[in-house]
Amino acid sequence: MAELVHYTVDKGVATITLDSPHNRNALSAQLRGELRDHLSTAADDDAVRVILLDHTGPVFCAGMDLKEAGSPDSSTAGVNEFPEILTRIWTSAKPVVAKLAGPARAGGVGIVAAADIAVAVDSATFAFTEVRLGLVPAVISVTVLPRLLPRAAHELFLTGESFDATRAVAIGLLNSAVAAADLDAEVERYTGLLALGGPTALAATKEMLRRARSADLADDFEDMLELSAGFFAGAEGQEGIRAFAEKRPARWVPRNA
Repeated sequence: MAELVHYTVDKGVATITLDSPHNRNALSAQLRGELRDHLSTAADDDAVRVILLDHTGPVFCAGMDLKEAGSPDSSTAGVNEFPEILTRIWTSAKPVVAKLAGPARAGGVGIVAAADIAVAVDSATFAFTEVRLGLVPAVISVTVLPRLLPRAAHELFLTGESFDATRAVAIGLLNSAVAAADLDAEVERYTGLLALGGPTALAATKEMLRRARSADLADDFEDMLELSAGFFAGAEGQEGIRAFAEKRPARWVPRNA
């Protein structure tokens, strides 16, 4: 069986490429399994600093493979597996960038939302089509709702209407929408910036961004002071400070990054 998701590493960037254009990179059982495994490989590889989610064909991801969802059992299996994939992206200690040269739908939008940075061509479109199929965008809401403006979320989840990349940026789903000719350069700009960060500091910053804040401001400051002080005194922080003073790249920066 031909591989549907490819994995390569170059200059500290692990590129995971969805390659199932015959069904618009729909989340079939095979594609889900390979995507999950490659995310695990990237997480465990010390040479990887950034994870890039890419695709072949005109569509980034069309969501669940509806041809496999012909029976309740197969549909349920797919839904049960998907949270693990979204969780691996959302909680990855390494920054994840999604690169879209085309549209995303339903579960595909969930993947985009789970990534830390998302860049798309300005011609890309998006939609939460679940309600039009008699379904609920429940699983993807876990990653999508923290990104979207509440009013937009209500409108787009309830109507299933498609929206363009310009609006996706405005409501928080995308970081950037660019012309097709500029997509590669924009993605490389982001992956290059991310590779400059200390790996432990990036992981801790991602965790900090996910944490629930204390209702007590003093408690929150106490926690953040402890986190900050630990990194100032730690080996990675000390190396970063020395590198800055010596006007050289820190030791963790990949060569040619």
